[in-house]
Amino acid sequence: MASRCHVLVPCAGTGSRAGAPGPKQYELVAGLPLVMHTLAAFLAESRIEHVRVVVAPSDRFLSVDDPRIVVARCGGVSRAESVCNGLESMLDDGVPSSDWVLVHDAARCLVRSSDVGRLIDACQSDEVGGLLAVPLPDTLKQELGGRAVATVDRGHKWLAQTPQMFRVGLLHAALTSARAFSFSGITDEASAVERQGHRPLLVPGSARNFKVTYPEDFAMAEALLAHRA
Repeated sequence: MASRCHVLVPCAGTGSRAGAPGPKQYELVAGLPLVMHTLAAFLAESRIEHVRVVVAPSDRFLSVDDPRIVVARCGGVSRAESVCNGLESMLDDGVPSSDWVLVHDAARCLVRSSDVGRLIDACQSDEVGGLLAVPLPDTLKQELGGRAVATVDRGHKWLAQTPQMFRVGLLHAALTSARAFSFSGITDEASAVERQGHRPLLVPGSARNFKVTYPEDFAMAEALLAHRA
């Protein structure tokens, strides 16, 4: 590959909906902190140069001893700000703006190295880059006052996942532009890139690559990891 691939994992959130006593990314799942399962999937992909984990400046939870993992203590108040700060730290460390970066949620601990490889294969020759996603499988309802008032056509609608893969310079420019508006409306990297007029590639993902969000998700993740083992 003419351009190298790097990974950026925003890991500065608190996970308030998870009901855990501390940050959900450090809760034990199948004997390891949740985020360690996440990192393992990327370390198993030989085309990844390094993984940069963006944590809060005061974070003392994460301690790793692997030369391919960089811990950057520049996390922000939002996910988008953490990613933007992480990209700036990559550029400051000499990562070329033409290299690829795969941004991935720390709480998507069931991502597999095969998912990562499929995204790289699909995006490495694309002009823009893209993201893992799955077509919306269920009926979608419009709500008002706790009641369904309309059924929304689910055609051409996808559920965005991560990783999301873009050139370092392109994504940094898109997020820097969004910073001027306090990252309003930026819910993932693709949304920032779309705002710049680009059209990211949708790469079919897997329903197993879900984001641990609620208390019951921990048990599901543990069961799936045990089944995989």
